[in-house]
Amino acid sequence: MRKFGILRAGIPVAVILILLCLRAAAHASSMEAVWPTANGVSVQHDDKLEVDSSNMDQGYVMVRVAEPGKKGFKLRISFGKGQLMYDINSSGDYEAYPLQLGSGKYEIALFENVKGSKYATAGTVKLDVRLRDENASYLVPNQYVSYELWTSAVQKSDELCAGASQADCYRIIADFMAKEFSYDFVRAKTISSGALPDIDYCYDNRMGICQDLAAVTACMLRVQGVPCKLVIGYADKYYHAWTNVVVNGKEELFDPTAAVGALTSRKYKTERMY
Repeated sequence: MRKFGILRAGIPVAVILILLCLRAAAHASSMEAVWPTANGVSVQHDDKLEVDSSNMDQGYVMVRVAEPGKKGFKLRISFGKGQLMYDINSSGDYEAYPLQLGSGKYEIALFENVKGSKYATAGTVKLDVRLRDENASYLVPNQYVSYELWTSAVQKSDELCAGASQADCYRIIADFMAKEFSYDFVRAKTISSGALPDIDYCYDNRMGICQDLAAVTACMLRVQGVPCKLVIGYADKYYHAWTNVVVNGKEELFDPTAAVGALTSRKYKTERMY
């Protein structure tokens, strides 16, 4: 799993500061984006689960397995009748998880693999979340839209959108995706089940499957302050991923797979969003 922002392991603080200064000198926009951090102001523990909720009003929590080990773990985030399941690393490193189900009472539960496909509860934390904005979680990186300050797609977004309004930024990024990218039919046939979107692969190769294309789009818009939802569901009869972009308070569907000419769909049905 990837770590986010200044929490990335193995990089000296001095190097991080130099990178930040260079990025600030070049472009200001992504420097002003939301970068997940675990600052320890508000931390809850239960058994092997640790949740840093210091910045939950910004639409995310930082979660880690407090007792690292070789066993597999899963994380469940519940809100009312809705719930989302995630894999979580067992290394003890924090990961960012979105609070995209809205303001209210959440339950975060950790499950540890005990045998075969059986899991046992390894900790539960409850939170009363009050988001500063209903789209706050769609401005932050997470497992499905995973990027960092030095990600190439982030740098390109700054280059393309320097001084642009939200509406212009959306138009610029949508046009960039449509003209510069293509659908990776080979990857579609060979990718393993459950694989997460890969922004670096897609951007570097200028091709990807639906979830990769949607993740690149979301990344490039989020760092410009434009809320962008990576949506998973159905396009007609096909299981699919696309984006819903919030421009000046109005939500618009943008399907980068359709934009590159790999799909024509008349009806979209949402299953979940990240």
